[in-house]
Amino acid sequence: MNALHVTQARGRPVEHPADRRAALEAAFTRHDWTPVPAVGEGRVRLTEESADRLAGVAAELHPAFGGDVAALNRALVRHGAVPSLHGDPPVLAFHRPGTDLVDAWAADACTALAMVIGVGQGRRLRSCEADGCELVFFDVTRNASRRFCGLSCQNRAKATAYRARRRT
Repeated sequence: MNALHVTQARGRPVEHPADRRAALEAAFTRHDWTPVPAVGEGRVRLTEESADRLAGVAAELHPAFGGDVAALNRALVRHGAVPSLHGDPPVLAFHRPGTDLVDAWAADACTALAMVIGVGQGRRLRSCEADGCELVFFDVTRNASRRFCGLSCQNRAKATAYRARRRT
């Protein structure tokens, strides 16, 4: 989601790669995510159009990290999120068999977010609080107190606060 939607990360503008399709395939490989092909189909191929649609889905899901469950509910309906088993051996997915790649990814992502919120962990879905950063993350700290996406944002925020205190 962060790679597709944000315009600023860690205090700097984000430049999305010209070949979004290749960047997404690399991200899918890096995170070991393989879309389940429809029965009888071979490997699922990501097209430029699919990559653009996935960027739209990421923008659609971004508000859920701020607690906008209405937007998440609309996305669940729009992308046809329903639990089902497909493939051999069967794999649990949250999209209908034969769904195109974008709707499959969107339905699975929407369902994952809904499950996190539904079990009372929605407060752990956070947006970075640093100025100039739009990244989102899942807070895994024991007391759900993480405020920044990473150390670089935390250090920038603390340095800015220190400089502000020194000026007054």
